[in-house]
Parts: sequence; C-alpha cells; structure tokens
Amino acid sequence: MNILILGSGGREHALAWAVKQNPKTDRLIVAPGNAGIAQLAECADIDILSGQTVVTFCEENAIDFVIVGPEAPLAAGVADATRAAGILTFGPSAAAAQLEASKAFTKDICDACAAPTAAYARFTDPAPARDYIRAQGAPIVVKADGLAAGKGVIVAMTEDEALAAIDDMFGGEFGAAGAEVVIEEFMTGEEASFFILTDGTHALPIGTAQDHKRVGDGDTGPNTGGMGAYSPAPILSDAIADRAMEEIILPTIREMARRGTPYQGVLYAGLMIENGQGRLVEYNARFGDPECQVLMMRLGAQALDLLLACAEGRLDQAQVNWADDHALTVVMAAQGYPGPYTKGTVIKGLDTLPETSSQMVFHAGTTARDGQITATGGRVLNITARGATLAEAQRQAYAMVDAIDWPEGFCRRDIGWRAL
Repeated sequence: MNILILGSGGREHALAWAVKQNPKTDRLIVAPGNAGIAQLAECADIDILSGQTVVTFCEENAIDFVIVGPEAPLAAGVADATRAAGILTFGPSAAAAQLEASKAFTKDICDACAAPTAAYARFTDPAPARDYIRAQGAPIVVKADGLAAGKGVIVAMTEDEALAAIDDMFGGEFGAAGAEVVIEEFMTGEEASFFILTDGTHALPIGTAQDHKRVGDGDTGPNTGGMGAYSPAPILSDAIADRAMEEIILPTIREMARRGTPYQGVLYAGLMIENGQGRLVEYNARFGDPECQVLMMRLGAQALDLLLACAEGRLDQAQVNWADDHALTVVMAAQGYPGPYTKGTVIKGLDTLPETSSQMVFHAGTTARDGQITATGGRVLNITARGATLAEAQRQAYAMVDAIDWPEGFCRRDIGWRAL
C-alpha cells in the first residue's frame, strides 16, 4: 500500500522507520520530512496544515493510508479532510483533538467522567488569575490553554514564578494559546506516559515510557520538549496501568463518544503516579516525542498493523507482541536550547553509526546541504538503542552519542536515571 506520514520530526522518522519494515508498505512518503527521513522514504514539501492540499496530494499519488504525526495538523482538521475524501486515516478529528488542543476542554471531560486529575481553575483575565495564585500559594502549575509546542506549562515552585507566568501568557508569549489559562494543583509523585490506541469504541494499551523534560542532568533547569526517554517505565506497573484504564482512559473514550466526537488514534496520557494510583496530568492526541522513538524501536514492523487496525475500527481483533526488552533514546540538542540557539551547524560522524533493529539515530531537526547534515532545530537528533536490560540500552545509546562529532550540540548524560 502507499502510505503518507505527515510531519518532520524525530517522531515521524521513528514512525517511518517502523512502517518501512512492514511488507504491506509499497511506497512511503513523508511530508515534509527531514534529512534522516529522506534516507528511507520519499519526502514531499507540502503544507500539512491545509486539509485540501493534503487531500489533493493523496489523490495525485494514490495514497491508501495517511498517518498524522504532529498535533498542529490534527487541530487544523487535516484528518477530517482526508476522511471526508474517503482516505483511510490514523489520527483524531479536530473536535476530538481538543483533548490536547485545549487544557480546559480536557478538564471538562475529566469532570464529566469523574477521571482523577489535579484540582484546577480557568481564567481569561490576569487579575483574578493572580488573586487565585496568591490564595493557593506555591508550588502551583500554570498552563496555557492551547497548543504551545510543548512549552506552555510552567511548574512554578514560588508564587513569584507563577505570577510571572501569568504575565507572560496573557502578555502574548504563547500567542493565542495563552488567551485562556488553566491553573492547577501541583501534584506530587512520579510522572510517566501511557500510550493507548482507540478506534472510538475499543482501546488497546501499546506501551509505557518515561521522558526527561528538564534540560539538565538530575532534572534541573527549564522544561523542554523532552531530552530523552525510555520504555517500558517500571513505575507504571501493570496494576497501575489497569487501574488507569478503568478510571481514566475508558471513561474518557466513552464520554467523547457520548458527546458525538469519538476519538480515533493514539491517546497519550501523562500520569502522575503516587501510592499505587495514577492521576491524569494531561492528554496528547499524538505520539510523544521522544517517547515515540523508544516505542517504535520496540514495536518494529507490527506498528503499521496496529495503526491500520485502529483506523479500520477493528482494534478488538488486534494484539501487541512485546519482546522482553528495553529501549532508550538520548536527545542531542543545539547549544542554548531551550533558549536561543544557532542553526546551520554541521554534524559529522553519523555515517559511521549502525542502523539496525536495535540501534538507530532518528533525525528531529536536520537538513542536507552540500552533502553534509546540518542542524535546523533546537532538538536535532534522537540516538536510540534497544537492549535486554535498560542499562544495556543506555550503554549502547551513549556509545553512539560519543561517536558523533558535533561541538555545537549537547545532551543530558543521565537518561534513564530514575529506573536505574
């Protein structure tokens, strides 16, 4: 079959890598892709936020199946457009993608289905938001309601930090995403990611992971889009996962269907775990990045079969065949990230690294220029390895990191530390 993946990051490189291994794949196109993706698939430079553009491209290229990678095309209704054109699509409608696109919407869903989550309040004006913070005290969490590229959440350890976050959000730092703000109780515990496929009726857990949001070793410094991840996450035991399915995931799926906006795609639940129970931190309407990289490394070719079963509404007939293994990915980022950073620096040594079912470098922000790979983003490479143990996966990943010649890049040296 002819398959189109939308996106240009490490998540989409990992998806393409897994899909490419499946014999069902005849032709694979990624739009717009990146320098790493171009080594295994065709890349197409089209506007992936325009549903009509994507539909036209699909019709011209006889695309059988569309996989939407990032959140922005989902929120823009691209999956609605491709489905309306009769093209099999993996990813939720714009209405269902509000589970990620609006923090306030998700809180309303949790209230309606009694899913355990943090206490909260919503504000569209800064003055009452400041009063609420002063009344609640710190630590406290301040979130831009809309999509802010993974950066619209401030975990404020002091009242001053929280008040500054209010000023930034209502001052336009996150654009329209900050027009409404959700302020939440600070939840204690350990956070992990739970990934579920749902076709709107049935649900299938497909893995757990834990990522490292802070930029510095020991979880220090500002939040980022993620500096590394590993799977599975030991903190998210089978018992906790089963309880989360019953108390959070399945009630959410039923409530979405009840509202006439059934959810089809991957439901990525961030859970805060304490005393054997998970509470919902937030939902994402797509695979995590960099969690997708470790999930795809462990799933391999079967990933396509699972995504097809989800899109075709037959998840009740699907099952995940897990190997008893571990995967770990280390993000290499440009110096200065998550603040200002330089683009266009040259990365050397990538051609010496293995590309196997247990070792792979997924590109997140790269382009090819004059025969060289150059960095074009903040998070640039995902160095990913599989092993019989997490320690072995970690050892292999960092050995690959050390073989890369990129003085303008950096990484954390402690990915996996919680589990190890």
